[in-house]
Amino acid sequence: MALWRAYQRALAAHPWKVQVLTAGSLMGLGDIISQQLVERRGLQEHQRGRTLTMMSLGCGFVDYPDALITNYYLWPAVQLANFYLVPLHYRLAVVQCVAVIWNSYLSWKAHRL
Repeated sequence: MALWRAYQRALAAHPWKVQVLTAGSLMGLGDIISQQLVERRGLQEHQRGRTLTMMSLGCGFVDYPDALITNYYLWPAVQLANFYLVPLHYRLAVVQCVAVIWNSYLSWKAHRL
């Protein structure tokens, strides 16, 4: 909880910087999950440049119609549930957790052979 409180303080003090760093971190984490859990590359075959690229993008657009369609199904449902069922102080955490899964999917979709 101390880490979460520190994050909240940083977010209140520097919202733009923290949100940019959060987005980049989540994109990087999504790529790591994609490479290690989905593609099962292992540490020796992990493409660090790819992870850094995903992190630097901070957000992603994949030029695949099914990814875009999936986006339109996923996020409205997540946000509806988030706003109606999740207490205010947990909403950001819920969206960030879903974002990690979404970023893993985008990374896998963009880099599959």
